[in-house]
Amino acid sequence: MKKVKILFVCGAGLGSSFACQMAAEDVLGKLGVQANLDHSDISSAVSLRPDIIMTAQNFQTQFEKFDVDPAQTTIIYLKNIVSKQEIEEKITPVLQGKGVLA
Repeated sequence: MKKVKILFVCGAGLGSSFACQMAAEDVLGKLGVQANLDHSDISSAVSLRPDIIMTAQNFQTQFEKFDVDPAQTTIIYLKNIVSKQEIEEKITPVLQGKGVLA
């Protein structure tokens, strides 16, 4: 199975994106998905061309200003960036659509 590249994004690319990454690591482990994980600030995120961007809902308007190719990158907006339940609910269909999860 292919390895998916997931980028966790917050304003500065440090605090909340790293907290989200740690929560997602547990979810991905539970699902048996191998992924390359990294975290970034908003302005750098799009140029890194990940398969999936996970970020807080409050950054949606900022991401709408960027030209993100939906065929390449899926953006997942979270109400609670450390909620493993929300992460699993939102990432599972995306991983299935990308052929990473059966």
